[in-house]
Amino acid sequence: MATASSSDLLNGAGPDPRRWAILAVVIVAQLMIVLDASIVTIALPSAQHALGISTANRQWVITAYTLAFGGFLLLGGRIADFFGRKRMFVVGLLGFAGASALGGLAANEAMLFAARALQGGFAALMAPAALSILTITFEHDAKERAKAFGAYGAVSGAGGAIGVLLGGVLTQYASWRWCLLVNVPIAILASVGAYLVVHESRASGSTRYDVPGALLSTLGLVSLVYGFTKAESDGWSATVTIVLLVVAVVLLASFVFVETKTSHPLLPLRVVRDRNRGGAFLASLLTGAGLFAMFVFLSYYLQSVLHYSALKAGLAFLPFAFGIILAAGASTSLVPRLGPRIPMTAGLAIAAGGLAWLTQIGVHSDFWVHVAPQEILMSVGLGLAFPAFSSTALIRIRDQDAGVASALVNTTQQIGGSLGTALLNTLAATATASYILAHGVAASQAGVVHGFAVAFAVGAGFLALGAVLSAVFISAGPTEVSPAEGAVVGAGS
Repeated sequence: MATASSSDLLNGAGPDPRRWAILAVVIVAQLMIVLDASIVTIALPSAQHALGISTANRQWVITAYTLAFGGFLLLGGRIADFFGRKRMFVVGLLGFAGASALGGLAANEAMLFAARALQGGFAALMAPAALSILTITFEHDAKERAKAFGAYGAVSGAGGAIGVLLGGVLTQYASWRWCLLVNVPIAILASVGAYLVVHESRASGSTRYDVPGALLSTLGLVSLVYGFTKAESDGWSATVTIVLLVVAVVLLASFVFVETKTSHPLLPLRVVRDRNRGGAFLASLLTGAGLFAMFVFLSYYLQSVLHYSALKAGLAFLPFAFGIILAAGASTSLVPRLGPRIPMTAGLAIAAGGLAWLTQIGVHSDFWVHVAPQEILMSVGLGLAFPAFSSTALIRIRDQDAGVASALVNTTQQIGGSLGTALLNTLAATATASYILAHGVAASQAGVVHGFAVAFAVGAGFLALGAVLSAVFISAGPTEVSPAEGAVVGAGS
């Protein structure tokens, strides 16, 4: 339970007079966090060429960020709650600026990967602090709270598509490096704004942190992703691949064991044991895998096969942005009336259909026939599903677990994106190599497209499985969902 903010002390129990300025600062920070998960996808081909990054390792530009973000998000929330939300928000912003500068000036792939991991780590500190600040600031008026979370959710939901568009502009007219360097002035300005308008707040109670849990889960996930990467270069039966995958299983199993024994678990298992919440988190994990893969492989397809410029490739994602914004807005109203099951199940099924349709791309495909309709279909489906994820995460949740449950929507999508990108990158590269081996070097371009199609097919399978899990596990009715809860959409996209 949070302590009273200084504004409460000055103004009684009334609303914070600076609340709209605080909302603006939080939205800028959230937009930067969400953008950074996708902004580099358009810049990735240029960065790969400039730094000599291999096909097997290129996915680390994405997964280094999402793994660190998802892996440390729950711990970051605990640190912010007890060490000071404003303080950790500012630290996160300034650290994010420094990591972005390091990445923008990277001289080699190792430096870029390390910078991306640092960005993810500081984002894991910043994001939960931002959400807590927003919750506390708008705790007095339900209508204002719904508006604030609606704005926050709209930024979160459309951030991925806005990121690829901005990445295209920066890569085309400046350099791929500016996709990282642009964060520096934005983060510094946001930190100044936060220092001036945000009031400090802390949670009461113990300040013990589950550091072993955070390390076990994150190292386990890193080992799993690295195992997928080595499978592409060394093969699935290689000793190094098998060892990495076994180590991942051992570490993740140890994480579950630790969570059952510690008095202050990073992830109280009661949060995921509930039928509705557990189903929603699994579906969210699978959604992250399909969504991130779509951005990465479609970006490569547009630039390396259709020979789009970086700007044109970024513009090509506009149908996705518009579709997700419109559908998420509609779903925010539907979830409280229908319950989360129908929007989530139908949305993921529609998104799976859109991604499966993308497997029909070819070397000489037409964008308006073979890409745009599929983007729109996928975005509409995801827009329907995102509010349902957030609302289901909070169904019948204890007050002390509400923060963890909310953060898990972010966490599962980021981790799903990490694992999905790594696995599908390996499957795509392997499929391309097999195709070229069978058809000759002259068919290399067709082989690349075949690899992308394989990735889209498996990604569509992830989304379809998410739809099945939603239909089977989600049983909550409309009365168990509040409109305010359903407003926070697509936080992990």
